[in-house]
Amino acid sequence: MGGIDMKTIILIGIVITFMLVLVGFQKSNNLKDKMDTTMDINQKDLSEATFAGGCFWCTESDFEKFDGVVEVISGYVGGQTQTPTYQEVSAGGTGHAEAIRVRYDPQKITYDELLDIFWRHVDPTDSGGQFVDRGSQYRPAIFYHDDDQKRLAEESKIKLETSGRFKKTIATEIVPVSEFYQAEDYHQDYYKKNPLRYKLYRSNSGRDQFLENTWADKAQPAAGGDTQATYSKPDDGVLKTKLTPLQYKVTQKEGTEPPFRNEYWDNKKEGIYVDIVSGEPLFNSRDKFASGTGWPSFTRPLEPNNVQEKEDSSLFMVRTEVRSTHGDSHLGHLFPDGPAPTGLRYCINSASLRFIPKEDLQKEGYGEYMRLFETTKAAN
Repeated sequence: MGGIDMKTIILIGIVITFMLVLVGFQKSNNLKDKMDTTMDINQKDLSEATFAGGCFWCTESDFEKFDGVVEVISGYVGGQTQTPTYQEVSAGGTGHAEAIRVRYDPQKITYDELLDIFWRHVDPTDSGGQFVDRGSQYRPAIFYHDDDQKRLAEESKIKLETSGRFKKTIATEIVPVSEFYQAEDYHQDYYKKNPLRYKLYRSNSGRDQFLENTWADKAQPAAGGDTQATYSKPDDGVLKTKLTPLQYKVTQKEGTEPPFRNEYWDNKKEGIYVDIVSGEPLFNSRDKFASGTGWPSFTRPLEPNNVQEKEDSSLFMVRTEVRSTHGDSHLGHLFPDGPAPTGLRYCINSASLRFIPKEDLQKEGYGEYMRLFETTKAAN
């Protein structure tokens, strides 16, 4: 018979579907240019903190993921020379350390909580450098800005020393801050500008392997708060009973749900999103934004340690897959085209999530997150 047969029609349909998914997940950088990224923050109300934890590409990336952190600047501090360059500092002759200057909103995150983030992202026992980077220019240090920061830093150091977490002595310096010199432009937001190169460096640096081994038995608290909850993945038989076919396909088989025809893409209620498999907290509604892709999109995780990023080379391209840590659920993908302050877009499948409204947090066992909604914020 003439004309187009049924197999050809089906093949064309598959190709069109594939292209629609591809276009949605590869939303161009023009997206953030169209969005209003004006920050409703009085700059005079921000505070500053300064930390050194080895390579500033990594520490900048680690701190920028937390709610309340407005800006992280890579630079040099603690040396003798003025206006040092990267070449001079990396050679080890200026006395400076690679460091970050954190500007944060104390109404959303406290200095104590920043200290907790710092300790959990460095090797505080190694005064000779950090991981693969050796020399005093990579030494760990806390540079306090006032007496209150000094007191809190010293108290947190003592608490860490007596916790038994590390067998070696805590060797991290706590010293007054000196002139901070901003690093060259190409170092700022390096993990966003050069994501593949950054990931290659970080994966080979030994940093994440050390942190995972050191903190594997204790989940990252919500911005410094203690949490007693533990999360795990049920066996496959339980999952097949618990999950809908779509939820199982997405979380266990790396599937993708249809755009605009899923549960949370346009959800504007306040609350948190947890892993449908394990229940571990993943995202905050206040970090959700309208990306135009048809999938729920977030600028950052609620709990960074509950989210893992892995290279995904399927669909004839290299992307960054996002998975949950404890449930090992496929969540979606990460793209560098989001709005300020992170510039990131966590493009997540609704089928991987369970939404808990703020009014139900206490009864659902997530009461510690009520503090996230104590201040008003414009709806997404």
